[in-house]
Amino acid sequence: MLYALPFPAIDPVALDLGFFQVRWYALAYIVGLLLAWRYLLYLGRLPPRTLERAHADDLLVWMAFGVILGGRLGYVLFYKPGYYLANPMDILQVWQGGMAFHGGLLGVLVAGLWFCRQRRLSPWRVGDLIACCGPIGLFLGRIANFINGELYGRVTDAGIGMVFPAGGPLPRHPSQLYEAALEGVVLFVILGVLVHRESIRRRPGQLIGVFLAGYGVARSIAEFFREPDAHLGFIFGPVTMGQILSLPMIAAGIAIILYARRRPALAGA
Repeated sequence: MLYALPFPAIDPVALDLGFFQVRWYALAYIVGLLLAWRYLLYLGRLPPRTLERAHADDLLVWMAFGVILGGRLGYVLFYKPGYYLANPMDILQVWQGGMAFHGGLLGVLVAGLWFCRQRRLSPWRVGDLIACCGPIGLFLGRIANFINGELYGRVTDAGIGMVFPAGGPLPRHPSQLYEAALEGVVLFVILGVLVHRESIRRRPGQLIGVFLAGYGVARSIAEFFREPDAHLGFIFGPVTMGQILSLPMIAAGIAIILYARRRPALAGA
């Protein structure tokens, strides 16, 4: 067998009270939303001031519903439509796993637009702040995937390879950690640097574009190391479903950046 690093066997259940279990995956969502809310409060105070405390509190609830409902429906429609068409009641069993980022993104988009319309806020300015918070949830979600031993990478002879409990006897790339680094840490730092440039903040939409394009590029790179979903495999050649879904994100992100840069800058403090 190829040399492999030991996989840290962490129980996917963080807290077991017998009658009630709390899984690391659920905690990732909860902690991610709370950290995003705190970061949102901070970003909302940067000039030109975008969000009041009450708006940020309400937005947290809207985003929670958007990401959970969108993520679940996205997984159902993009990855296992045949299975859930035959077993529709299983759609409700979110505790069994099965969330899609691209679906969660669409859910956040719909929830965010609806929220801004109800509160009469600029969707571009609010969207920029949400985009800066997005990598927090992505990072924690990928760490939870690693703890669960799911969404592992392809077989490798590299020294960083690990034998995952559900991945057979051969060492594989810990692609969850690659995604946590690229989609989480790197994208968070890039957006964090840009949001502190007043010239960027005064042309709303640029940060949304950077997030979309940045995530699409990061996900496309990580897919070269990640094992394709067993029920899908490669769509054609070496191309995976994750890469196909990322292409429109990259295109949309670039288009939004160009559009935002052509708009007049916001005035005032």
